[in-house]
Amino acid sequence: MTDNLPPLRDIVNRHGLIATKALGQNFLFDEQLLSRIATVPGKLKGENVLEVGPGPGGLTRALLRAGANVTAIEMDKRCMPALAELSEAFPDQLTVIQGDATKIAPETLFNGPWHVAANLPYNVGTMLFTGWLSGQSWPPQWKSLTLMFQQEVAERIIAAPGSDAYGRLAVLAQWRSVPRIAMKVHRSAFTPPPKVMSAIIHVEPAAMPEGVSARMLERVTEAAFGQRRKMLRQSLKGLPGAIDALEVLGIDSQRRAETLDVAEFVSIARVLTK
Repeated sequence: MTDNLPPLRDIVNRHGLIATKALGQNFLFDEQLLSRIATVPGKLKGENVLEVGPGPGGLTRALLRAGANVTAIEMDKRCMPALAELSEAFPDQLTVIQGDATKIAPETLFNGPWHVAANLPYNVGTMLFTGWLSGQSWPPQWKSLTLMFQQEVAERIIAAPGSDAYGRLAVLAQWRSVPRIAMKVHRSAFTPPPKVMSAIIHVEPAAMPEGVSARMLERVTEAAFGQRRKMLRQSLKGLPGAIDALEVLGIDSQRRAETLDVAEFVSIARVLTK
């Protein structure tokens, strides 16, 4: 490597970094694996990348080696010295912000579009993900999301109607973007090893259906899957106009939420948006 960086384990040991459960941390040391993750978004040379929760900087160094301009948000101040070493090794390529990513708007950090690539802290991963998928403005300013999740969550994101994993997360991820599982990561790759397997999800924006309020779709899915074992006539009755919308669309109100495909949820939200 031209940057002559020491192995990640050496960095972690030298700075006395121990992954903490409170911050949802699990460190990845396998640099070949990290390099593979950094290739998932495609060519990153000269591209802006937002990384959340870099920890000691394993994925960060892989992104930097790929030529990305990385802005990393890290809450754990113990990791700052290790990330400072990376800044020195890659002059003008890395900006580190100590703070809470849930309270920082990415659009304030970049002048142009950006990718997101992150081994997300388990305790805030889903909240950040749904935040990036939300909002009426579309296409979003991000060009792609490449995110590490627990495999169970990853399967919920790509789930098909009728499956046990299918729910609100699948609809929100699929109605105007295309998610896929790019690779699976064995629990033994992490330090400390989590109790579950992980997977890398890659998401790219797609065309947004016309005439639909994003907030209305969120309300419809929230109501429908909030009581997923109940029939739609029961779960949607608290949403004004929803039962009438089912009738207009010819959707049987005795069906349950998990039997409706993404297009049907979009059609309900479109009627209610009007």
